[in-house]
Amino acid sequence: MPNLRNYETERDRFSWETARRALDGLPGGRGLNIAYEAVDRHAAGARRDHLALRFLTKRGEPRDYTYSGLRAATNRMANVLSGLGLAKGERVFALAGRIPELYISALGTLKNGNVFCPLFSAFGPEPIRQRLGIGDGRVLITTVAFYKRKVADLRSSLPGLRHVLLVGDSREIREIPQVLDFHELMAQASENFEIAETSPDDLALLHFTSGTTGMPKGAMHVHEAVVAHHMTGYFALDFHPDDIFWCTADPGWVTGTSYGIIAPLTHGITSIIDEAEFDAERWYSIVQNQRVTIWYTAPTAVRMMMRVGTEVPKKYDLGSLRFIASVGEPLNPEAVVWGQRTFGLPIHDNWWQTETGGIMIANYPALAIRPGSMGLPLPGIEAGIVRRQPDGAIETVLEPGVEGELALRPGWPSMFRGYLNEEQRYRKCFAGGWYLTGDLARRDADGYFWFVGRADDVIKSSGHLIGPFEVESALMEHPAVAEAGVIGKPDPTAGEIVKAFVSLKGSRAPCEELRDELLGFARKRLGAVVAPKEIEFIANVPKTRSGKIMRRLLKARELGLPEGDTSTLELS
Repeated sequence: MPNLRNYETERDRFSWETARRALDGLPGGRGLNIAYEAVDRHAAGARRDHLALRFLTKRGEPRDYTYSGLRAATNRMANVLSGLGLAKGERVFALAGRIPELYISALGTLKNGNVFCPLFSAFGPEPIRQRLGIGDGRVLITTVAFYKRKVADLRSSLPGLRHVLLVGDSREIREIPQVLDFHELMAQASENFEIAETSPDDLALLHFTSGTTGMPKGAMHVHEAVVAHHMTGYFALDFHPDDIFWCTADPGWVTGTSYGIIAPLTHGITSIIDEAEFDAERWYSIVQNQRVTIWYTAPTAVRMMMRVGTEVPKKYDLGSLRFIASVGEPLNPEAVVWGQRTFGLPIHDNWWQTETGGIMIANYPALAIRPGSMGLPLPGIEAGIVRRQPDGAIETVLEPGVEGELALRPGWPSMFRGYLNEEQRYRKCFAGGWYLTGDLARRDADGYFWFVGRADDVIKSSGHLIGPFEVESALMEHPAVAEAGVIGKPDPTAGEIVKAFVSLKGSRAPCEELRDELLGFARKRLGAVVAPKEIEFIANVPKTRSGKIMRRLLKARELGLPEGDTSTLELS
């Protein structure tokens, strides 16, 4: 049975105080610590020998950690950091792929009362330097290969970076100046560690999110966030004790930390972690061989699987799956339907941001999906549609179907507590008693929310406001289209016209006949006002590694403007 069986009943009786009581807190009333809730409380009880993490190497070989084994490893990591003289609240950065050392570092950092700051493994030197500088990184944990290619030349520009711990061959590490051997330090460290006293409001996580222009922002999250991580895992992802969960996200972005590390561990379940990059057949074999029951992935991956078609998954036994969810960019209705056809299960979209720290709006297993909808707010979350008035006042929109800015009432545990060193920027996110998300949406008569687009993505054409997501979703219904990205292109008459950038499925080649076919297809579904006036074929639609279509990048390239921060761009 789903954990959330009756939506209205659960919302009526829910309180964050009750959710907090589902966790233990540090022994002796010494506060709240994410790593204790994720690891030690299970390692001290009946689940001590339960498989916590199974890492699959690029060759597919498993490296397993039970909860007791994970406690020992993360205790060693905490002792290593303590031995390096790291003070409470100082920042530990990690730059690595999905390897055990990254996950152990994250949890050991939290045990020692330090702040964990993940970096995308695909970052180049400049994004790494920016984030280490803004975050005042004291320790960096990375691999030999990444250090040589991306970090070594930065050391002189980062005087605050005191220690670099390298994962790799010890003989090679000994030849590199000013670094420490991760595994050598771990081998010397004790498996016993008393977790630092941390209050719910102590800083725990620092996630960098790219701005449209300028420097990245460091969103700060506290140990109390674990209450929301645990609760949303229960309601939105429907965790049960015997589940085998696979979150495909890289911990370099917030989903890979909140739901790739913390949430499943707080529930004492097993997580599968794959070191390799996307390969459809490999992914299907992992679901089959590991008997995955819950699969949490990104729209980008779903669209890439759609490209492969429905014949490939038929070669695999995917019957263990009972729930599939997606996050990153809103999931097109066609992808939801494709999931039902391919797996016998719909793909459940949900919505949240780096700033919210956890899932805020979701489609639930016990409720029928409305394809294209973000779903309904989680228990404990109040969401609304608002409009900013010319005088700065915030008007709450009560009528269904009216577009406005999606807003949330502040106060949930995983809400970010600031942008590091940018108090003014943080304050601008709040007005009229709401957190203003910057996303445009509408709410239907039954309370379901529907994504329209980012406020700065919305197209204004001949007096009409057009959400790019609606146009992209319509184009993706065409059997030739793999992905689409839509922007507003300046036009002297209409103000802007809709232009679409389309990548095709492997068997189709760009041609004028297909362009005309797509223009007519979109016009029939959307009407002449909303449908694109221009279509350009491209090999790949630019996206972030978290699955968000980078429409501003498409627009900058179209208009010959500076591209801004592209550090999170997915590598094609």
